[in-house]
Amino acid sequence: MIDMTTPTSSTAQYRSAGSTGGSVHSDVCIVGNGAIAKTAALGFAQAGHTVTLLVPASGPAAGEGAAAGGERPWDVRVYALNHTAHDLLASLKVWGALDLARVAPVDAMAVNGDGKDGGSLGFDAFGARTGALAWIVEDSNLNNALDAALKFAHNVQVIQGCAVRLACAPEGAAIELEDGRRVDARLVVGADGRDSWVRGQCDIGIDYRSYHQRAIVTNFSCEKPHHGVAHQWFTCADGIIALLPLPGKRVSLVWSAPETLAAQLMDESMGELAIRLCEYADEALGTLKPLQPESSKSVPLALVRPHALTAPHVALVGDAAHAVHPLAGHGMNLGFGDIVDLLRVVAGREEHRGPGDERVLARYARARKEDVLLMQLATDGLERLFSANLEPVRIARNLGLNLLDKLPFVKQRLMAHAIGK
Repeated sequence: MIDMTTPTSSTAQYRSAGSTGGSVHSDVCIVGNGAIAKTAALGFAQAGHTVTLLVPASGPAAGEGAAAGGERPWDVRVYALNHTAHDLLASLKVWGALDLARVAPVDAMAVNGDGKDGGSLGFDAFGARTGALAWIVEDSNLNNALDAALKFAHNVQVIQGCAVRLACAPEGAAIELEDGRRVDARLVVGADGRDSWVRGQCDIGIDYRSYHQRAIVTNFSCEKPHHGVAHQWFTCADGIIALLPLPGKRVSLVWSAPETLAAQLMDESMGELAIRLCEYADEALGTLKPLQPESSKSVPLALVRPHALTAPHVALVGDAAHAVHPLAGHGMNLGFGDIVDLLRVVAGREEHRGPGDERVLARYARARKEDVLLMQLATDGLERLFSANLEPVRIARNLGLNLLDKLPFVKQRLMAHAIGK
């Protein structure tokens, strides 16, 4: 499954601090404006901490208008949320605030190799002993629900502004803003995306690998019902193609295409893109047609591995802590896992330790190490494997898919880890 985890540009509107001068004090300062930042702010607030959410000044969120006839356009950016994400959002009273009519459960997944003799691998909710493998949720739907929940969090204040400096002292951290204001906090949480400003201020180095691919995301209507199945095709020349179920006879495309092909796809019309997809999707979904109004986006893909998840009084979460290839659909889910573990270790700290205490943050880093490393190795390894244009490798990987499909115990273990149960 596929998801994209670059923070949204929507701006939360709750209680705003003054625009010039002065300082703000809180237990926790969250830096960022996407779903991960808002979820972290809500989680700490509901745990009893005072929270400052520091967001960049920006205009209205894109894509929130209504299409002809009054229906809100379908967001091209979607997430495949697993059970870890679902349970966290439910515990924070956010899941029930979603527009559930626009949420699609994933009941099964069909993975296909490349070539006429390509291997295949299938997963389903029944085999995983669960009601759904995941849920496909639009970025705007999730952010709207988080914004609604944060309006009732009386110990959260939002500051809009440009941060210019992060300094740490024994008692906490301070963020200076361009207009002279300052935010003091015992813990700063960097939830500001792959190019994290917080991470850079802490001089945390990164290992960076460009995949020389761009993810093309858009939506289509399909001739045949999708039956809640997420389809994925691993090809060598064309990259990795995924069609995820949306409510009704609609699907969301995430095509991780080599840069040259991605440029061609973005230059073509949506109708031409639908014709290209027929080679893969026609048998399962029939004719695809662009949803109205037509919309598509292109996002560069890279592996980003920071050398540390923490610094004095600072913790990184979400893409600031790890950016992975979206082929497994777990970039956003890793971020929700970060929040679960960070909230847990902060809540379980000794009474004399603050939320940004060095030992508390070390526990957080240890808690996340295995899960993050496994996902990095799996996604990067699969991308390397399926991009290799060698016939023996192609034959071996297709045989591997077929073999794995015949090993129910191994499949169950893989599914349990993937769905967060």
